[in-house]
Amino acid sequence: MSRPSARRNIENSIRRLGFSRVAGVDEVGRGCLAGPVVAAAVILEPGSRISGIRDSKLLTPMARERLYDQIVLCTETWSLGVVGPEEIDRLNIHKASLKAMRKAVVGLVPLPDFALVDGFSIPDLLIPQRGLLKADRRCTVVAAASILAKVTRDRQMLKLHELDSRYGFDRNKGYATPEHLDALTRFGHSSNHRLSFRPLSLLK
Repeated sequence: MSRPSARRNIENSIRRLGFSRVAGVDEVGRGCLAGPVVAAAVILEPGSRISGIRDSKLLTPMARERLYDQIVLCTETWSLGVVGPEEIDRLNIHKASLKAMRKAVVGLVPLPDFALVDGFSIPDLLIPQRGLLKADRRCTVVAAASILAKVTRDRQMLKLHELDSRYGFDRNKGYATPEHLDALTRFGHSSNHRLSFRPLSLLK
């Protein structure tokens, strides 16, 4: 059974209130043991049509790559926010995710009139916003942000794998797979790991 695509109903309802530049915002990498958390903010062109766009978690890697290229071509503007492992350990993952999303939004040129955010509202964001649970499955513009963030982060994890292949980042992308946990037992943490995470407790 095919997965339903995200829709533009909520985005369009906000446009009808007078907000012409509505950004979608999402992050990926929140539950990983290694690598950064990456957020994307996207403003789609009002008349754009992208077939099959949905939450990045519901797509194959090949479909994400294909949609990434289409989304980039259909954006008015887009931006990324990245927070690395050291800062994640310092802030905690929740605050680091919010910081990455805020960096993505304020990096948009021009700034949006309104932000639709997956999950939580972003603190200290001086534009109107709305946090929506499962927005990446409900709103096309947020699904677009999730795809840009996911593809960007996966590419970064492939580069980290090229520098240090011991942990299998090309396959697990930093998530707590059995292979990754076994590598941590054998080799310990690398500089790409989040020291505040306790992966071995998952085995108890």
